[in-house]
Amino acid sequence: MPTTDKVHELPQTNQLRALHTIVRDRDAARTDFVHYARRVVRLLLESALDLLPFDKQDVTTPVGETYPGLRFTGKLCAVPVIRAGDSMVDELRQMIPGIRVGKILIQRDRTTKQPHLHYWNLPEDISERHVLLLEPMLATGGSAKAAIEVLLAAGVREERIVLVNFLSAPEGIEAVRAAHPEVTLITSSIEERLNPGAFMIPGIGDFGDRYFGTTDAALAARR
Repeated sequence: MPTTDKVHELPQTNQLRALHTIVRDRDAARTDFVHYARRVVRLLLESALDLLPFDKQDVTTPVGETYPGLRFTGKLCAVPVIRAGDSMVDELRQMIPGIRVGKILIQRDRTTKQPHLHYWNLPEDISERHVLLLEPMLATGGSAKAAIEVLLAAGVREERIVLVNFLSAPEGIEAVRAAHPEVTLITSSIEERLNPGAFMIPGIGDFGDRYFGTTDAALAARR
């Protein structure tokens, strides 16, 4: 699936592939998984911020010269889909300390694979903001679509949503694009496909379980 103006895959550099090699290893220690996953998350977030609109802003440097700079246009908000999306929030807060953060809780039924919305809490003025929607795994696209619909119901304009994924399956990308064509998507890797259990191939296992240590990493990777 090629990169388009609405679907962006990070350049598959040797550096990025080396980071993926560590975090995809089912025998990786949790400390290594967290450390190197955060490095990939930082690359993703920097690239996601680059997709937002900017205005020109000149500044005078300490030597009295003018630098033709840029500044972000508008207001920004991050909305993680908890729990896995929380893994991206700490990294983003280090980059933008004062960023507003909402929350959406969607859980996928392990049998039916259908998403269930349980909770949301969003800034009152979210309709005026650009939104980084943080959802590490885009598999079937069901949870992402449900989260986008929550944002739209709160008044967020579709074209102001940037969906940030650690990994994305072609099936999930197609589902989101069909339902919400104006949403921008960025991922560190577009995977080959989904397996019958709706896990991505070659994949990474259950990202949330591996990141937060709630399931043995090797077991999660074998699901």
